[in-house]
Amino acid sequence: MLIFLALTAWVVYCGVEKGIEKYSRSIMPGLLLLIISIAIFSLTLSYTDESGMTRTGIEGLLVYIKPDFTGLTVQRFLNIALDAMSQLFFSLSVSMGIMITYGSYVKDDVDLNKANNQIEIFDTGVAFLAGLMIIPAVYVFLGTDGMASGPSLTFISLPKVFAAMGGVGRVVGAVFFLALGFAALTSCVSVMETLVANCMEIFHKSRKEMCAAVGVYSLVTAVLICLGYNALYFELPLPNGTSAQLLDLMDYISNSFLMPFISLLTSILVGWVVGPKWIIAEVEKNGEHFGRAGLYSVMMKYVVPVVMLILFLTSTGLGSLIFGGR
Repeated sequence: MLIFLALTAWVVYCGVEKGIEKYSRSIMPGLLLLIISIAIFSLTLSYTDESGMTRTGIEGLLVYIKPDFTGLTVQRFLNIALDAMSQLFFSLSVSMGIMITYGSYVKDDVDLNKANNQIEIFDTGVAFLAGLMIIPAVYVFLGTDGMASGPSLTFISLPKVFAAMGGVGRVVGAVFFLALGFAALTSCVSVMETLVANCMEIFHKSRKEMCAAVGVYSLVTAVLICLGYNALYFELPLPNGTSAQLLDLMDYISNSFLMPFISLLTSILVGWVVGPKWIIAEVEKNGEHFGRAGLYSVMMKYVVPVVMLILFLTSTGLGSLIFGGR
């Protein structure tokens, strides 16, 4: 944990161009190549279980891409939409100030519309590749039951998959979790950069001083979370019906409360206070054409606030308390 924290602080301390940008340019192509390689490897897998049933990676691919609407209800749809939205919150760094912080570094001559299109394409593409890397392999060795682990799939089901691969599984598993560590480091760097950049502006301190302060703060909170599994262990019922210990409580406050709530407030700010026209003018200020300007205005004023309110009520469990039922 100390090594990981030190690496994060060092990248942020080096600044945007010599730290974050240099690190991202160095590590991202290799990570993408690794993801593609493992995804292709997953499709070539085949396994026969004790009952004599043979499952292949291609069959797992069909399970991954073929929709199954069996048992779908309105409540289930909202939960699925919430899970998808939570994933987007992280992958697009929404509601954490990261996009705003990085956006402030963008030069005036950059085509924001083109940059936005690139983000959409690459974020969706990498997300699809990540599923292609995991789901077929899990299906081959563990069947559809192996995918019931949910968010813990990576740390519960995948190790079983790597073990079932035999000797090659050790190599594949080691490489996969190494890549996962680098991916986590990029997220930590982005979060710390947001904190450091804002603290530098608020407290008028140097990057070095703020990196040290945020690093100490991160260390203390990380240790507290670790103690939540032993010395500070407790179980607390949450409004969404789950029982939480310290990490679960922090996860609930962050993912199920703060992030949807901040997104709701942001949509109201952009849609009704600042106004979509201001954003559109910023995108088109160098003569670029924002083809989705009309759609953007309607979405930000009428659709997004309503959707975010529904997701906020669903994620916090307040919807069940207000309207009754589950």
